[in-house]
Amino acid sequence: MSDPTEPPPKAARPEFERIALLLQGGGALGAYQGGVYEALAEANLHPDWVAGISIGAINSAIIAGNPPERRVERLRAFWETVTQPPLGIPYIASLDIKNDMAHQMINQWRAVGALLYGAPDFFKPRVPPPIFAPVSSPGALSFYDVSPLESLLGRLVDFDLLNSGATRISVGATHIKTGNFVYFDSTNQKIAPAHIIASGSLPPGFPATEIDGEHYWDGGVVSNTPLQWVFDERPRRDTLAFQIDLWSARGELPRDMIEVDVRLKDIRYSSRTRMGTDQFRKSQALRRAVAKLLGDLPEALRQTPEAAALAREADDKVYNIIHLIYHAKSYEGSSKDYEFSRRTMEEHWKTGYSDMVRTLRYPEVLQRPRSLDGVFTFDLAQQQPR
Repeated sequence: MSDPTEPPPKAARPEFERIALLLQGGGALGAYQGGVYEALAEANLHPDWVAGISIGAINSAIIAGNPPERRVERLRAFWETVTQPPLGIPYIASLDIKNDMAHQMINQWRAVGALLYGAPDFFKPRVPPPIFAPVSSPGALSFYDVSPLESLLGRLVDFDLLNSGATRISVGATHIKTGNFVYFDSTNQKIAPAHIIASGSLPPGFPATEIDGEHYWDGGVVSNTPLQWVFDERPRRDTLAFQIDLWSARGELPRDMIEVDVRLKDIRYSSRTRMGTDQFRKSQALRRAVAKLLGDLPEALRQTPEAAALAREADDKVYNIIHLIYHAKSYEGSSKDYEFSRRTMEEHWKTGYSDMVRTLRYPEVLQRPRSLDGVFTFDLAQQQPR
C-alpha cells in the first residue's frame, strides 16, 4: 500500500449512476468526515447525493451548499471556527503529550470547557439554565442556545445553490409528538438553516427546532444513519455509496464505569449500520433473482397480477457500499462527541483523510460488483472486501 498521507490519485467517474455520501451524527467527531471528504475531493469523487444526521447534516449542508472547488475550504472554516478556544487561550500545536493518561486528562479538561462555555459560533450556555427559570417555549427548553449556528451556516452555506438540485441533500430529524423519523429532502422541499439545525437538535443539550408549527429533535434519537433512506429510494439506481460512521458498534468489554459510558454511546449511536447493510444485501439479492426469473417467464404468466406485483420490486441494480468507521482512541473517553478542541479536531480530520486515502488504494472499491447479488461491501477496519 502507498503512504496514506499522499493524496489519492484522481479517478475517472466510476461506472455508477450516482455517488452517495452518507454521514452519521457524532458531534465533535464529525471532523473525521471532513478529512474523508477532502480525500474524496482530491480523487475527483464528488457526490451526487449527500445525506446526514446531526453533525453529518451540517457537513452535508456545507458540501451541497458550495461548489466542488470550495467545499473543503468551507468545511475547514466550520471546524476551525467551532474549535477556537472559548476563553481565547491560544492553541499550542507543538504541545507534546507523552502518554495516553496525560492525553485523556487534557481532553477531559477541554471537554469541561465546552460544557461550561460552549463552542464558538455553534452553541452557548443558557444563563440561567432552564432548571432554575421558567421557559416560554420549547425552543428555550435546553441547556444551550444554538442561535449562533444559524449565523455560521448563513456564512458558510449558499442555500440557493443547495436547493438548486446540483447536489441532492437529505437530513434526518425526529418529530417530537409522533416519535417518527422524518427526512427533509431537497427533491421535494426547500431546505433552510432550520432543517439542518433540527437534524442536530439533541436534547437536553440543544432545544427543539420549530418548522411550520411542528417541533423536531435530533434524528439520532431514532436512527443515527441515513443508510436506509438512500437505499429505499425509488427508482433505484446503480450506486457507489460511502457510509462514514462516527461510532463503532464493535468493541471490548468495559473494565470501569467510564468505559461503560463509552461503550453505551458507541452501541446506541452506531445505529446497527452493519446489520442494515447485511439486510440490504439480502434484499437486493432477492430483487435481482426475481428480475431474472421474470425475464424467463412465459408471456402469459408475466401478465398476471402476481407477476406485476413482483415486477414492482424487482431490479438488477448494483451497489458498492464503502464503509468507514471512526475508531476512537482509548484516551478520548465518553466526552469524545463534545470535546471541541483544535488539537483533537486536527487528529480526527487527519484520521479521516488517511482512512479514505487507504481505502481508495483498493481498485475494487470503484469497480462495479460482479457478485450474483450485485452488492459489494468494503470495510477498511477489516482491510478486505466482503
